[in-house]
Amino acid sequence: MPSLPRRIAEHAATLPEGAPIHAKGFLHLGNRAAVDQALSRLSRQGLLLRVCRGIYVCPIETRFGIRAPAAETVIEALSALWGETIVPSGGAAANVLGLTTQVPVRLVYLTSGPNRVLRLGALVIRLLHAPRWQLVAPGRPAGLAVRALAWLGPGEVKRNLHRIERRLGRADLAELAAARPVLPSWIAAPLSTVVARG
Repeated sequence: MPSLPRRIAEHAATLPEGAPIHAKGFLHLGNRAAVDQALSRLSRQGLLLRVCRGIYVCPIETRFGIRAPAAETVIEALSALWGETIVPSGGAAANVLGLTTQVPVRLVYLTSGPNRVLRLGALVIRLLHAPRWQLVAPGRPAGLAVRALAWLGPGEVKRNLHRIERRLGRADLAELAAARPVLPSWIAAPLSTVVARG
């Protein structure tokens, strides 16, 4: 019978890119201490990457060598595993919407869960707990707009709402307007003016 680390490695190789690997998924193969030890050994051998405490991913083999899975793929999988909303930070959202040319140096995501630091090889990703209103409309342009405005701050909302208006479609603007009840007044009030204008 193959060893526990080998059985885990064989299973991990069949998973899609960025799929989280954790001890509780292998308790049918051995007790918790043995599974933890096997995962740790596979990580030391470079067959798994340790993302955070108890969570690993399989590195991806390419013709150029071995690389970590795409950060977005891992974040999406962890969001589902932990049952948390995880979205790009306001700076990244502002960049996507063309409100700033600054490209964030650090990868930062906002989460409904606790603050965490994730590692994908040399890449460090920070998850920062955010209030509920900053997590509205995950994965949609209206949500990007909310996070970008939060990042820009109260003094920049009015000027940048016009730029956002030009970037979003009608449905996205309607979704943004529908989020007003949970938004702070310094975003909701200027947004109401845009809605009233039609």
